[in-house]
Amino acid sequence: MLTIGALQAGVKANIIPDDATLKLNIRTYDDGVRDQILSAVKRICCAESAASNAPREPEFTTLDSFPATVNDTVATGKVAETFHAQFVDKAYESERVSASEDFSVYGRNWNVPYVYWFVGGTEPKTYLEAKKKNQLNTIPSNHNPRFAPVIHPTLKTGLLAMMTAALAWLD
Repeated sequence: MLTIGALQAGVKANIIPDDATLKLNIRTYDDGVRDQILSAVKRICCAESAASNAPREPEFTTLDSFPATVNDTVATGKVAETFHAQFVDKAYESERVSASEDFSVYGRNWNVPYVYWFVGGTEPKTYLEAKKKNQLNTIPSNHNPRFAPVIHPTLKTGLLAMMTAALAWLD
């Protein structure tokens, strides 16, 4: 997934800007695919620059780069088992999501297994209505300006999930 998060050019409505900054976010399930998309973005920007007879080549700066988050299978099974015991039918495996997340950097750098999970925070009535209409993707999530989780019980559930996962390793 390619997201254009910001486009900044010029300072006034009646002055043609001499430069522009385009900020992109690339999210993939595979590091190789991410590299292909980044290469394509650079190729397209350079081609557009040349086609426009721009006075110089575009500049590319990487602000952040995060590898794909791939949960460890064994660790995921262990945590999932404890979540099912603790939360019963409220614990379930979610679909894969494309996220821009630095979490996997820790596990990769320390060479340890990791498990990334989500804690729901949407008002149950809102969630059920969106699910019924097959519009779950319209519910604002984190990094969205309209994201507004229900503080209670979300905070309590998140803390309980962290403690439950930790206890899975202390057995």
